[in-house]
Amino acid sequence: MDTEALRAALADAGLSPYRIAAYLAVLERGSAAATEIARAADVPNPRIYDVLRDLEREGYVETYERGTLRARALDPAEALADLRDRAQRFEAAAAEIEERWQRPPPTTEAHEASVVSRFETVLEGARRAIGGATDQVQLSVTPSQFENLRASLERAHGRDVNVRVSVNTDPRDQDLLPARDALDATCTEARHRPLPAPFLAIVDRTTACFAPHSEAADRYGVLIEDRVHAYVFHWYFLSCCWEVFEPQYTDRATEPPIEYVDVRRCIRDVEPLLAGGATVAARIEGRETDSSEPVSLRGRVTDVSYAGEPVEESAVPLMRLAGRASMTLDTGNETHEIGGWGAILEPIEATRVTIERTERTER
Repeated sequence: MDTEALRAALADAGLSPYRIAAYLAVLERGSAAATEIARAADVPNPRIYDVLRDLEREGYVETYERGTLRARALDPAEALADLRDRAQRFEAAAAEIEERWQRPPPTTEAHEASVVSRFETVLEGARRAIGGATDQVQLSVTPSQFENLRASLERAHGRDVNVRVSVNTDPRDQDLLPARDALDATCTEARHRPLPAPFLAIVDRTTACFAPHSEAADRYGVLIEDRVHAYVFHWYFLSCCWEVFEPQYTDRATEPPIEYVDVRRCIRDVEPLLAGGATVAARIEGRETDSSEPVSLRGRVTDVSYAGEPVEESAVPLMRLAGRASMTLDTGNETHEIGGWGAILEPIEATRVTIERTERTER
């Protein structure tokens, strides 16, 4: 079907000439600024914003802000359901739209952040990210949001992905927390924050999906594919959704082998052992910070390092570990400085640390 025939079919479906022109322009580009769409579609600039919002209301596009208003094409299956019930020309038009929507959009930078207007887009982004997770997931959700993502979390947990869930509730509501069997099937650890909190999913240290809590004045969402920005959200999760709240569930081992996906948490547990003269054997899985090549090492943890003086009477506070924090691993042939998430100065960033055994030396 040529473009003119496609325009005629969309007109038969009820779209105005301006909406048809704008929609086809978005399909051709994948996503674009409103002003660019206006030029391509020959729609007057003052009208393009109403045209795009009409298309969004009808399910053809999604608008979002990134400096200026932008739009991208949505999966057309639902919006075009009525076309598929019409004559052969309508069926051909639907197939043509699907083909154009599925074309790869123009190349974008690997580090990307998008602002979207619908929470459903954020939730779907989180579901996709959790579906592809290989290492770790951090999640701040309400009980209903947990149920919405439960199937994806179960599959991730079954792949040995480390899943930490912070369930937030409004004290005025009577939302029931997830049952223990649900937590057992979906996560490594869970905590309860008895206050409303934003929706947040952080996956494999790269993807972050964020939306304000339901009572916030502004309704928007943020989708991020960037390690630096995801790291900022990671510290929000630790300080506001995790550290100060009591565990509700954990399946973490208390005796070796004990697995960590956070070097800083490992440091808090290992430092007292080293201070007591124990030998700590560990396996490190991670990457070289300069090349991102995978690394796997086994050896003995001989030292930990972080800003300030060591804490002798209790576990080191989280904020003391917010700066540079590392462990030294002696493999027998050489020593390695091991950093955690956000490592820059250390040659190796650990993604998993397994304490395989500890042996206390008799004094």
